[in-house]
Amino acid sequence: MALVKRKLYQRLLFFVVFLSFPGVFCFSELFFIKEPHDVTVMRKEAVILDCQAHGETPIDVRWLKNGVKVVENDRVYLLSNSSLYISEVESRRGDKSDEGFYQCLAQNKYGAILSQRARLTIASISSFTIQPRSIVVTEGSVARFSCKITAHPPPIITWEFNRVTLPLATERITVLPGGFLQIYGVQQADAGSYRCIATNIASRRRSTEATLTITAAPSPRLPQRPRIIAGPQNISVSVHQSATLECMATGNPRPIISWSRADSKSIDVYHTKVLGNGNLIITDIKPQHGGVYVCRATTPGTRNFTVSAANVTVLAPPSLVEWPESLTRPRAGTARFVCQAEGFPTPHITWLKNGERIHSNGRIKMYSSKLVINQIIPEDDAIYQCQAENEQGSVLSMARLIVVMSEDRPSAPRNIRADTVSSSAILLAWDRPLYNSDKVIAYSVHYMKAEGLNNEEYQVVIGNDTTRYIIDDLEPARNYTFYVVAYMPMGASRMSDHMFQHTLEDVPLRAPELSLTSRSPTDIQVSWLPLSDKLSRGRVSAYRLSYRTSAESSVSQMELPGEKTRYRLENLQPDTIYLLRIAAATSVGWGEQSAWTSHRTPKASSAQVPLSPELHLEPLNCTTILVRWRLAQKNSASVQGYKLFYHEESQSESSPLHLRALDHSHTIGGLDPRKKYHVKLLAYNFIGDGYQADQTISTPGCVSVRDRLVPPPPPPHNVYAKANSSSSVFLHWGQPAFTSSHAVNYTVRCNPVGLQNASLVLYLQTNEQSLLVRDLEPNTKYEFAIRLHIDQLSSPWSPVVYQSTFHEAPTLPPTNVKVTLIEENTALVSWKPPDEANLAVTHYTILYASRNEWLSGEWQVLQREGSITMALLENLKPGQFYLVKVSSSNKMGDGPFSQMVELTMRADHTSGHDPRLSRGSTHSTGFSDGYYHLDQTSMTGITVGVSIALMCIIICAFIIVCRGKHRKSSAVKVNRDGRRSPTSAAGQGPAEDTNMSVAMMSQNHFIDTKGGTNLIINCLGPVQPNAEKKHKWFSFNSNKGIKDVQKMRRSTASYQPGSTILTYEEEMSVAASQPVSLQALLGRPGDSEGSSNSEGSNATGDSGRYSHDETEMTNLSSSPSSRQPSVTTEDSGGGEDEDEEEAEAGRLAEESDLKLAEDLRCHQKAQRSCLLLSVCEVV
Repeated sequence: MALVKRKLYQRLLFFVVFLSFPGVFCFSELFFIKEPHDVTVMRKEAVILDCQAHGETPIDVRWLKNGVKVVENDRVYLLSNSSLYISEVESRRGDKSDEGFYQCLAQNKYGAILSQRARLTIASISSFTIQPRSIVVTEGSVARFSCKITAHPPPIITWEFNRVTLPLATERITVLPGGFLQIYGVQQADAGSYRCIATNIASRRRSTEATLTITAAPSPRLPQRPRIIAGPQNISVSVHQSATLECMATGNPRPIISWSRADSKSIDVYHTKVLGNGNLIITDIKPQHGGVYVCRATTPGTRNFTVSAANVTVLAPPSLVEWPESLTRPRAGTARFVCQAEGFPTPHITWLKNGERIHSNGRIKMYSSKLVINQIIPEDDAIYQCQAENEQGSVLSMARLIVVMSEDRPSAPRNIRADTVSSSAILLAWDRPLYNSDKVIAYSVHYMKAEGLNNEEYQVVIGNDTTRYIIDDLEPARNYTFYVVAYMPMGASRMSDHMFQHTLEDVPLRAPELSLTSRSPTDIQVSWLPLSDKLSRGRVSAYRLSYRTSAESSVSQMELPGEKTRYRLENLQPDTIYLLRIAAATSVGWGEQSAWTSHRTPKASSAQVPLSPELHLEPLNCTTILVRWRLAQKNSASVQGYKLFYHEESQSESSPLHLRALDHSHTIGGLDPRKKYHVKLLAYNFIGDGYQADQTISTPGCVSVRDRLVPPPPPPHNVYAKANSSSSVFLHWGQPAFTSSHAVNYTVRCNPVGLQNASLVLYLQTNEQSLLVRDLEPNTKYEFAIRLHIDQLSSPWSPVVYQSTFHEAPTLPPTNVKVTLIEENTALVSWKPPDEANLAVTHYTILYASRNEWLSGEWQVLQREGSITMALLENLKPGQFYLVKVSSSNKMGDGPFSQMVELTMRADHTSGHDPRLSRGSTHSTGFSDGYYHLDQTSMTGITVGVSIALMCIIICAFIIVCRGKHRKSSAVKVNRDGRRSPTSAAGQGPAEDTNMSVAMMSQNHFIDTKGGTNLIINCLGPVQPNAEKKHKWFSFNSNKGIKDVQKMRRSTASYQPGSTILTYEEEMSVAASQPVSLQALLGRPGDSEGSSNSEGSNATGDSGRYSHDETEMTNLSSSPSSRQPSVTTEDSGGGEDEDEEEAEAGRLAEESDLKLAEDLRCHQKAQRSCLLLSVCEVV
């Protein structure tokens, strides 16, 4: 029993001890049970903002509105549970309105805590910022109306048709939450008036009425490629809300709409649905739903499609991922609290002490996620809160710091003294502590600047053998505060009293930056900014301005009082380069002079050129300068653009950057730290360059990293780039893990891959972790890199990422569209790609139709790949008038069609003219609106060419006739001297004997017997066979022609097999210039094998390709050889020899095969080519 009582007593004692030290064992002495939340109310309504705190009593609760204490009155007062009650909400202007951010502050003996922030909004609805507009559409197409209004809370949008409410969704009609009305398959019954109705708890508003007019559609409807008339837009949506991406397309047939993500991730099917005919709705949106979404409209059954993309940004309120923990620390110790939060936009973290914001000083330092308290004092015992907030809300977490006191410590050092030694050194002295001084092992000297906030405190530890110390790294002409702490093994003493001391002045560290402009050809306005305290190192008492011309060595000087910041030099020479520099002085002496800055005075002219712009330069970080300007107020001349020059002070001037007239700022990046740059800006117009403005600026140094022995921050990571359109790319990146209390900003570097001109690199500034880079070139590959800047510290550039912009849909039609008739029913259409740079064409569309088909809307469609720029139009009807047009397309959409080109088909094809020749060569025929036009040069060339060709033909004919007569006379002589009897040759058997008798032609005809071929050649080349078509052109029939030819044969020739020697025995009474046809020689009028190349033939040749040159060559060579040979009146009469010759010729003709005709055609083509070459040689 005693043992049980002893254990019970021990537990009770432990419980009593635990309760007696609540600050040590329990850190939840004060916290909120209820906190206020955002609320929207009507005007004159009552509202209650909840707040209930729990902890050790008594607890005092106060309310803050926009950081200021709320004053209670009859209308606004606290309830018994500490909630705030407003009986009638007022919406007056200014501070009298009850709208704003509210927080409650609860306090007890342990400290104070602040609640989360709640926004009170009075319900309202404004007028429509976008009203519906009347439209006219064709029947069967699509119609779209839109309206926009600002309201709190967001309104519900409905639509009325002829004052009757439309359903939110039907088969053809869709109402989107953003205020869009879509109507598909428009019918005549849809014509009427439409208006938008916006409703919330505040009121209801009606828009103006818009009229939908419907026109009759063409019948049948023309095929139309898909076109997105309302694509998705970039939106930012709060988490757990819904996002609507609109996509409305038109086309014939009706296109199919599909959605995908640009990052190839799958779309979350559990939180997405399609509304209407292709609109995408994302419900309960989460951060993983963010990204670029692509809408694609595709013609069913084809590869024709067009796309539109938009970026969805998910906004998330802050949420803590690391909380501060309560700490117990001894006096003079160090406490560290850590707090990290995530959200989008990136949350901003602030620290509160007992509900009030903490400012950095020498002991207390704040970084982005840390709070560090050095040299803890009893006053640091408090409740600390970490507050993370962004546009979406705020979140808080608290922790307590308990300071443990100890009496076994030395007292504070006494009698602190400070004496100024120089402009950068102060001697500090003190006396030892009054108590326990013999236990002191070291002293700690603390000093910091006395003026300003967030100053950094420095600490120096020295031994216990001295009570004085010289601090020699101070800035001139600055006030400093000092204190000393004594240390012993058990801990540190309290701080000594603070001592303030001022350093002496010094000469200025450098000269001011000059800014030079001219208001007239004979003056220069010189201005400069005062030096900062760090650079002036004291009060500036005077300035010395020096100037001279570039061609002279004598320098003019003048001293100006230290209060002046501008001076005008007058009576200068026009159009002259002047060099200027300046120096500043303090009471100690003159500082270093600046480098010479050049400026050219304007020309003395009455021309109205722009005046000098007002130029302002601002360093954004150690590598980037922001240039801003505005035109002078007295400027009256027009401005077409600006020219910006910049170069390092020791370098030569580079080529200018040309900026638009609407631009008023430009960022210059990629500079070197701690360098001085000369910037020049001028405006220009059609008359010439205007007056220039010159200014110098120095980039700040990033050397502070080395000075403070702090490593540079790491570069941004997870850089993500995605094309948003043909001219924009969306960038997103992550912030590296580091701690700092200063604001973070980023520089984005963007340039096309392979860029040679460094001055064209684009540098963009932002303080967010995402950026939409705009105004890029279509179908161009860019490289992006990002660096981070914080408190004059710059990180290295991030790894480069590459991204190409989308192709741009063609905006111009194909050029130089031509149509050429190449056969009776076939035409060739050719074109050139559109005159657009960086344009990728995936395919071309060719539409053609006859006039009747065009009137009825019936086009015939052809498509060719993007690498092909010609197409054949086949099966054209004779006598018709055709219209042709061409368009180009790519993945982003279709381009416009070209102007229609006209083509007239010939109705009569029996005239014997080649229809290909009627159009002329493509080099001499131009097309303008489809008609042929020959210019004067072409007509002259054709006339001269035809004349030369006729002269050559006449000359050739004359030469051939002369040669024929000469050979005829020679052949007659041979036949008379050695004639052989035809009967003797005929008497030999053709099967047994080696000698063979063959019916022969006249003296100008030969048979090639080498190898046993049946080729017949005359003096002009291969004999051209006659065609059946020829017989209808003569007045005698075919039988008569055969008889006449048979009368012409008067001789035979004999030869040995395998021999190539021919012997003529008798002449033929035919003109030498008229070669005899094969049919006439062999007596086979029914054979039409060799008539394919007769006059009037329209064949394109064996190659199957059309050529003007081949056509001209065929007609030219076939003209003399295709005529029927004329029979002379000389004839020896029919005798026995002639009968035998005729019989033998008939027998040989019957024994010939088809190869004879084929060989004949081949040699006939060779004959034409030889004849054409002969004509060309003569020409």
